[in-house]
Amino acid sequence: MDHQLHSMLGYLHDKTILITGATGFLGMVLVEKILRVQPNVKRLYLLVRATDVKCATDRMKNEILGKELFKILRETWGADFDSFVSQKVIALPGDVSSDENLGVKDMILLENICNEIQVLVSSAANTNFDERYDISLSINTFGVLHMLSFANKCLKLEMLLHVSTAYVCGEKVGLILEDSASMDKRVKETLRVDFEVAEKNLVNEKLNELKTQGASEETITYTMKNFGIERAKLHGWPNTYVFTKMMGEVLLTRHSKENLPFVIVRPPIVSSTYSEPFPGWVQGCRTVDSVIAGYCKGKLECLLLNPMTISDIIPVDMVVNSIIAAIVVNANKSCGTIYHVGSSGRNPIKFYDIRIEVG
Repeated sequence: MDHQLHSMLGYLHDKTILITGATGFLGMVLVEKILRVQPNVKRLYLLVRATDVKCATDRMKNEILGKELFKILRETWGADFDSFVSQKVIALPGDVSSDENLGVKDMILLENICNEIQVLVSSAANTNFDERYDISLSINTFGVLHMLSFANKCLKLEMLLHVSTAYVCGEKVGLILEDSASMDKRVKETLRVDFEVAEKNLVNEKLNELKTQGASEETITYTMKNFGIERAKLHGWPNTYVFTKMMGEVLLTRHSKENLPFVIVRPPIVSSTYSEPFPGWVQGCRTVDSVIAGYCKGKLECLLLNPMTISDIIPVDMVVNSIIAAIVVNANKSCGTIYHVGSSGRNPIKFYDIRIEVG
């Protein structure tokens, strides 16, 4: 075990890593973990939605490094924390939904990054189940294509890791395999071969129709949210989030070059930290946490479900550990391996158990 840990830490030594979605729950914990366990990482580029470097840096300081999550790291480095971070972490203004350069405008900086990056972690996503279809599609689907195009420009790239979700497989019964074949088959049965073009055209037609009608921004938002749910359910997926994530994953596997080393990690419901950097940290009130909080406050008096149903929940630090392990194990291998990082197979939690815990 010590040898394996040493191997993981050794791989991260002197590496340059680009992380998208670093202001999100999972991405933030990944940043903290890398800085804490391998301070000799060469550099972390964090792609942050912002108009310029100053805005990106401010967001990084306020929305990432300023969180309680980093208190162990701050205690470790003391007065040298800011100096340490300034040497290791760079906020990069951009947007995965923008273009193949990820919205990076500085061409010299872009060229330097493409010449440096060895690991690319794609964790940017819009996780709202009922987001506007145009927004969800631009980030969760076409953002992945932009990320893939960017990865192909990185001359030293050893690994592209894409964070998906276990629920891209849709509503199925039984064991779901860690492969893309079954999902590809279902996509071919329910969607057009060129679905990315078809869905983009449908979105543009709908938006143009609404603008021609002089619809208000509120009406456009309401209509596009419903449109996303309609498209998802039409093809057998429960909501806009998993539908657009599924399409993004399919595009990644379809368009990746044979020599591109990439893996896909599919976590289920991600909850608060189990042990690292300390137990119980969570950003905001997320997924199952909102249900538990509502129950504890007496706002939610009952939940209509089978108490013996298994709810696949996994702590965020375990997902981050799996991400790092997947990067190290598959670096420089043209594999396209898929990992289901869940708990239901080995350590299942039933809704009944959750009720006992908070009761």
